[in-house]
Amino acid sequence: MSNEQTDSTSTKRRDFLKGIGAAAAIGATGVGTAQTLSEMDRLQVAEDPIGNYPYREWEDLYRDEWDWDSVGRSTHSINCTGSCSWDVYVKNGQVWREEQAADYPRISQDVPDSNPRGCNKGACYKNYVHGAKRVKYPLKRTGERGEGKWKRIDWDTALDEISEEMLDTVVEGNYDGIDGFTPIPAMSPVSFASGSRLLNLLGGVSHSFYDWYADLPPGQPITWGHQTDNAESADWYHADYIIAWGSNIDITRIPDAKYYLEARYDGAKTVGVFTDYSQTAIHSDEWISPDPGTDPALALGMARTIVDEGLYNEAHLKEQSDMPLLVREDTGKFLRASEVPGVSGNEKVMVLVDEDGTLRKAPASLGDRDAKYDADSTIELDFDPQLSIDRTVQTTDGSVAVKSVWENLKEELGDYTPEAVYDKTGVGKETIQRIAREFAEADRGKIIHGKGVNDWYHNDLGNRAIQLLTTLTGHIGRRGTGVDHYVGQEKIWAFNGWKNLSFPTGKVRGIPTTLWTYYHADIMEEQPELADRIEESLSKDWMPMYPEEREDGTRPDPSIFFVWRANYYNQAKGGAAVRENLWPKLDLVVDINYRMDTTALHSDYVLPSSSNYEKDDLSMTDMHTYVHPFTKALEPLGESKSDWEIFRLLAERIQQKAQERGIDPIDDRSFDRQIDLQSVHDDYVKDWITGEAEALETAREGADFILENSTETNPDDGGEITFEDTVEQPQRFEAVGDHWTSDLEEDKTYTPWMDFVQDKEPWPTFTGRQQYYIDHDWFLELGEELPTHKDPIDEQDPEEYPLRFNTHHPRYGIHSTWRDDKYMLRLNRGEPVLYIHPDDAQRRGIEDGDRVRIENEADTISGIAKTYPSGQEGVVKMTHGWEDYQYEEGGNFNTVVTMMMKPTQLIQYPEDTGEHLHFFPNFWGPTGVNSDARVEVRKKGGDGA
Repeated sequence: MSNEQTDSTSTKRRDFLKGIGAAAAIGATGVGTAQTLSEMDRLQVAEDPIGNYPYREWEDLYRDEWDWDSVGRSTHSINCTGSCSWDVYVKNGQVWREEQAADYPRISQDVPDSNPRGCNKGACYKNYVHGAKRVKYPLKRTGERGEGKWKRIDWDTALDEISEEMLDTVVEGNYDGIDGFTPIPAMSPVSFASGSRLLNLLGGVSHSFYDWYADLPPGQPITWGHQTDNAESADWYHADYIIAWGSNIDITRIPDAKYYLEARYDGAKTVGVFTDYSQTAIHSDEWISPDPGTDPALALGMARTIVDEGLYNEAHLKEQSDMPLLVREDTGKFLRASEVPGVSGNEKVMVLVDEDGTLRKAPASLGDRDAKYDADSTIELDFDPQLSIDRTVQTTDGSVAVKSVWENLKEELGDYTPEAVYDKTGVGKETIQRIAREFAEADRGKIIHGKGVNDWYHNDLGNRAIQLLTTLTGHIGRRGTGVDHYVGQEKIWAFNGWKNLSFPTGKVRGIPTTLWTYYHADIMEEQPELADRIEESLSKDWMPMYPEEREDGTRPDPSIFFVWRANYYNQAKGGAAVRENLWPKLDLVVDINYRMDTTALHSDYVLPSSSNYEKDDLSMTDMHTYVHPFTKALEPLGESKSDWEIFRLLAERIQQKAQERGIDPIDDRSFDRQIDLQSVHDDYVKDWITGEAEALETAREGADFILENSTETNPDDGGEITFEDTVEQPQRFEAVGDHWTSDLEEDKTYTPWMDFVQDKEPWPTFTGRQQYYIDHDWFLELGEELPTHKDPIDEQDPEEYPLRFNTHHPRYGIHSTWRDDKYMLRLNRGEPVLYIHPDDAQRRGIEDGDRVRIENEADTISGIAKTYPSGQEGVVKMTHGWEDYQYEEGGNFNTVVTMMMKPTQLIQYPEDTGEHLHFFPNFWGPTGVNSDARVEVRKKGGDGA
């Protein structure tokens, strides 16, 4: 077909189109040139756009998107709980495009489909695989840490130098000064296990992460004796009433947010509790905006309404909670069976009163069962315990006044009248009462709890107060109910296989990262009262500290720090102290990474790890009941290697050097074992369960090991899930292990706590019940034996620094990942942004888009101001995750945050044995604190800036 136009009509039309093109060019640039017009003259009209016309090469770009060499299944291994399965299309050794796999099996027709799962950030991952930020070769620092001066070295040199330092450290007996920080095993358990396994064999120290990120909700083990058992997100659909409390799920849980909307479409009422008009508040039926840090007061005000108006579930409270238990008025301690003549039981058995007024032992208290978990005991009652008790009883000490926990709680709630709560929170009196009534009267009420509550110093009080609402109403242990806390990914499904792969010796040095950082960054010197509490906790072995104190009373500094799958330096609360005090103590910092992030920049060696599209691994987070894989969609770029391969090679090099030197096994000072450096590689690749040698040479074999040795994927009485199965399609788990609190039923969503609420097993607490009264001495001294409200602390003087500084989750990144991605940066202002209320900005002469300084006595950082009328006056916000090098003056969002720790999170309970609360990584320990900091903001170039 000819493209020539011969008639006058066509000629005029062509000329007209040319004119439009020229005008558009001038309008877009504001400049018209002869060259521009000349270029526009080349345009030709295509009368038949599906026919034959010139310049069709552009179509090949679109055709090529559907032309590939291979397709691999993978995911993004980022701490977002999303765990989304993606297809990765590869052509000529490069990722050509990424696409959501969208083949999760549906749980049932009664629940909306899980597909698709993904977000804008995951769709950009190939930019890390092939982008300029990619680390592809081993690097050694040549300048000062953080200066950015490097030289490329080969793998032999890197392995030699790092292994030599590690070997010498172990031989000198300082193996407990070798630390490893890596988070969230659920997102890639083989990669997590890679370094943890080597450190375990060498006697090194594995760090917690859930508490360090301020993700761990301490109120959960306090109340329930169990950490963060959540319903999978599909269970939201079963709720009739959902409160999203400080959990901005529309931007932090993008793959799962649809269930919040689906529940609403199905008739559930949704309420958002946020200080600002967040993206989730926009999509809620109601928005409640308490003043920052006043969430405990709001929850307790709601609890008072529920109690005063008799809206509580009395049967649930009597059987499932500690409300009927008796407390001594003189000591504040629980009345124990051993103190009451005629009541059988020991000092760890509690007492209540039956319908006849007779004192009875409380079934399944810790002293009445075999262990923390005891499925053979029961809390089911064959009598009617009384809630309201205020009387005296005869004890071995004489007559003692006692009250039930219920009476103590009512006294505590007496301070939370609607008027008092309004004064504290700014939430309307009628609103508080109405929301409380609606929640209590719903058939199935659920609270989605998040980081907005958890970042505060008094986060445990916020947790406990919010949890109280579900216990009072009985909204727990049934589908569509409960408190679901989704911040980070503390729980991993295939637990047993992962545990054995990560810690083969079974002798683990674990450390709470918050406490370790606080101690070694010399912050204790600035807070003597807290320092005394820390020393007491350490002396009583409530909390560990490494390196351990030596026989001569000295304690060495940590010496070697490995970081992989993480950005510790970027996420360090008290970042200025870490920079100035902790980092200089470390002789060797090794970062294993595929990009040059802040931690890598401040390391001595950066070892190039495979991207998530270049390795074999698994993904299994707690927001859904599926496992799916990473696979090698393409070979690792440059000289990068999988985490497993890197640590295996280090083990190999250490073993080689130890054999050359003839180093004898070293006695471990704390555990009944020896550290055998001459066999460390053989032990690394050995299957410690079967004894098979060289069974775990590769990451793929590590993944097979996890699946084969976990109840969830290979139960005794069910089917087996293999790695090949997960490659074909995500697989729903077959069963649950002992670290879950409900069975996994076919065609049913997973909901926790059924073992206790429905099957009547004792809760793993001191009392065997949901426990709101804690009679530990420190709780009593601080007046926190029951949930209460305490105002946020002021890390800085409010007169000098009048603005609260909060660091919330970003929309365009997951922690620091993607904060430097060009496509994500194009969706916002492309650099650190400070959100400030217009009135606060006006008072400081700041306009939208101005550059500002954010400062306090800890540090000064800069950013660009964004006026934010959706927030509250007196509060400024900066999303966390921005890298140090994205700030003009250096520092970051965490260097203006000082490090605080709450003493109640350093305890063991019971104090002598700790079955209820004891340190265990990511279960119980002091959390980081982000939201109690204060700052002043000044326009750059203005007065004092």
